[in-house]
Amino acid sequence: MIKFLSWLLLCAGLAGAGGVVHADDLSLDAALSTAMTFNPELLAARKTIEAAAGRAVQARLWPNPELELSSEELPPSRGGFSGAQNLGGLSQTVPFPGKKPLDGRIGQAKVRSVEAQYRAVEVALVRDVKKAFYRVLASERRVTIGEELVTLAESLAQTARKRVEAGATASQEQVRAVIELDRVKTDLVALRREVIEARLALARLMGQPDQREVPLAGQLPVSTDLPDIAQAREELLRAHPRLAVATAEHERAELELRRARLEPYPDVTVGVAAGRDAAENESLMAVRLSIPLPLADRAQGRKRESAANVEVARAERTATEQRLLEELRVAEARLRAAVEQVTAYRDRILPNAEEALRLVQRGFEAGKFGFIDLLDTQRTVAEARLAYQDKLLELNSAAAELEALTTGAQK
Repeated sequence: MIKFLSWLLLCAGLAGAGGVVHADDLSLDAALSTAMTFNPELLAARKTIEAAAGRAVQARLWPNPELELSSEELPPSRGGFSGAQNLGGLSQTVPFPGKKPLDGRIGQAKVRSVEAQYRAVEVALVRDVKKAFYRVLASERRVTIGEELVTLAESLAQTARKRVEAGATASQEQVRAVIELDRVKTDLVALRREVIEARLALARLMGQPDQREVPLAGQLPVSTDLPDIAQAREELLRAHPRLAVATAEHERAELELRRARLEPYPDVTVGVAAGRDAAENESLMAVRLSIPLPLADRAQGRKRESAANVEVARAERTATEQRLLEELRVAEARLRAAVEQVTAYRDRILPNAEEALRLVQRGFEAGKFGFIDLLDTQRTVAEARLAYQDKLLELNSAAAELEALTTGAQK
């Protein structure tokens, strides 16, 4: 029985995590598609674009004309309105040339900034969904390993009890086996809790909390290929949405500075009215021209603020570029380290641990090793298998981070 379960423990480490894939299992592509449709943060970012577009349209519009009605030289004691000069007309404020076109361009720059912010949210969501999906797969695989360990520990505890009852070994072996059984059962509880947490996180990102129990399709990829970092750097600087946001904000700040410089130039209000002087029985025409005088307020503060905002936007664009390049270097280093770790576990650590277990198994059957030696070796193999799942998760998470900085910039 011990030999069979040990063989099962070895083979399960090589069998993969996919299992049987059913037609209704949730694939990564389906999870991403669902998140793109239902994630509330992405929906809010999408509506923000519409709001910015509406403000841009409004900024280009002239103010509405005003209807003016007036009655002058109204004799209160005789005749009333019939003895007054009654006028009716329209007045229109005419913006200084160049102001409204700049207002429209400022609004369009804001739209471009908000669109880039939406793309940044989208790229981050793709990254987070992938990481959450991989975390669920890894957690479920760890639970499978934990359940296999419990089965093995129960068999070992039963075997130890029989050996003690037969007088073939000391009672210490049975105590040690029971302790090991309690330990793996406790670890399994924690592993199952991790699956629940991972599924809840994925369902939240998808905007579908009811799908937290849907089985997932696929298994953790084991790709150890490294991207072309020089090309990745070029892609990042060319089209990353966070850099596009900073560029659009810098452009908007420069337009607002140009707009502030036009602010002292007054908008002219022109009015035309027509009516009749009832007392004299004559037709009347009135023309009104109103020009504010920029004596006290010449937009000094606004121009100073706008000039400072241009420098702020320029510095923030530089800072964004530097942060992105730093994140790229960190993601590259993280991915390289994960590739080395996965390769080490796959090619050396797991095979060596499994070989050690086979040797101890044969030695135990030949009486060369004790029960405690077998138990320790099996624990080493189990820990290596669990650690391998952690390294696979780290590998795929690092790949998702790097993709969000490079190819994700084109989404």
